Amino acid sequence: MEPRSRGAAPGGVSVSAVLPAGGSGERLGGATPKQFCAVQGRPLVSYAVRAMERISWISDIIVVVSPENIETMKTIIEKYGHKRVTVVEGGITRHRSIFNGLKVFAENEFSSHLLQKPEVVIIHDAVRPFVEEDIVSKVVMAAKEHGAAGAIRPLVSTVIASAADGCLDHSLERARYRASEMPQAFLFDIIYEAYQQCTDYDLDYGTECLHLALKYCKTNAKLVEGTPDLWKVTYKRDLYAAESIIKDNLSQQVCVITSVKETLAQVGFLLPESLKSQIKVEAISISPSKNDSCLQSIISGQCYNFVCVNDKRWAIQETQELVDMLEKSNIPLLYPVVLILVHLDIPENNSFSIGMEDLTMIKKFARETKKKNILVYGLLIQYKDPLLLQETVNSAAALIMALIKDRNPELIGQLLVA
Repeated sequence: MEPRSRGAAPGGVSVSAVLPAGGSGERLGGATPKQFCAVQGRPLVSYAVRAMERISWISDIIVVVSPENIETMKTIIEKYGHKRVTVVEGGITRHRSIFNGLKVFAENEFSSHLLQKPEVVIIHDAVRPFVEEDIVSKVVMAAKEHGAAGAIRPLVSTVIASAADGCLDHSLERARYRASEMPQAFLFDIIYEAYQQCTDYDLDYGTECLHLALKYCKTNAKLVEGTPDLWKVTYKRDLYAAESIIKDNLSQQVCVITSVKETLAQVGFLLPESLKSQIKVEAISISPSKNDSCLQSIISGQCYNFVCVNDKRWAIQETQELVDMLEKSNIPLLYPVVLILVHLDIPENNSFSIGMEDLTMIKKFARETKKKNILVYGLLIQYKDPLLLQETVNSAAALIMALIKDRNPELIGQLLVA
């Protein structure tokens, strides 16, 4: 989900990006502008920055925010380790903010140091978090050839015009029209000249950058068919949709770690098999501390879900080693990691019983790891009747999938029983 591209920019051109993030979020409602609203504990703008940042051939990322949010944005950059990012003070309208973002490449007095002017500049909304490299590459290539380019999507609803009396005047033929989306890309000199020539009226009331390139530079933009995930977070319901998409993306893979003990071998086989019908499974049959290279490879592959199966009393020490590995990888910095401690309650283990001491230990460990953005849950598999083991494991797999998909921080430290 996060591993990054290396290599030259499409067409060998230099590329930078401007992300306007100065909106007030009036349509969203609430005191917090939508770009700073938390989605899975992380501000929405951080996702958009990361989407650009993980494309290695984008040289500089300019985030334009309102004056009162400059320090907030700088804090976000520091907290989430964003690189190649410059924060710029925005204007009173969208176009004025974008113009300010472009000026850092062209006007010394607007920045403490002038950034290298790119051949192509990408403009992308900070509240469109799911843009992929493929569509960015396509609009950059089209901009190089045509001077300007932008992503489009088919209209979902028919567009109508009303007369002065509030009655229908006419409707547009939906098949002929498209919705303008982001990202858009321009030869820098074209879009910068367009903004320099732009009237105050267009700067204050316009919203479409492609139109400015056409109106002031006679540049007809190439329209590039976009993907369904280019939508913009506008209303509160969009935040819930964004969170759902992120949760789904994080629920694609799980690593199941079991001991090589004979008592765990059967569960260590059945549990991954039961999970495979719902999620990609990587299984490791050894203590995490003794298989660092294999586990490290899985972590590096951006796995955000781990299940540790053990027959000891919650094996906190071994689990702590996994937590340390995750923390060093910086994986939890970007998204919450789910870690499920599965204890196998074996009939011969007469000394085992769940008491307040165990529950308190799990909750304390979960509270500590939550500070690192790792969500810990407990799961007890009661191995009483070998004939019912498959059914019990299936029940455990269902609980594991529910915890992975929901990623509910309110449930950390709880002990579930399969």
